[in-house]
Amino acid sequence: MSNHEAQYELPPKTCTIDRLVTMPDDVNKVIKGIKTATRRNGRYADVGEIMVLGDKKFIVERVYSQSLGELTDENARQEGYDTVEEYKQSILSYHPGMPWLPQMRVWVHEFRSVND
Repeated sequence: MSNHEAQYELPPKTCTIDRLVTMPDDVNKVIKGIKTATRRNGRYADVGEIMVLGDKKFIVERVYSQSLGELTDENARQEGYDTVEEYKQSILSYHPGMPWLPQMRVWVHEFRSVND
């Protein structure tokens, strides 16, 4: 799947936007503007959908599929980490026993604050 496919070509959501960012550390990173994307094993939001964290609102700007092997340090910075390795270790600490396979695909949800 290309990172530039139109919204109408996306498969149905597998979860709801209120489950997109739930870990307290991640919520704080989003509110502070440190985290501007999250990767999930399913699609949790549509482009244009609003996520509410605390008293702030965030609009989803892009949703696309990406393999773990395609991750760059820039992607890790979107997630609030300095490097892919830091991000990887964080994810694996949340999901003990989960393999980190380069071919594994995840859904990227990029968002920005609408309160600014």
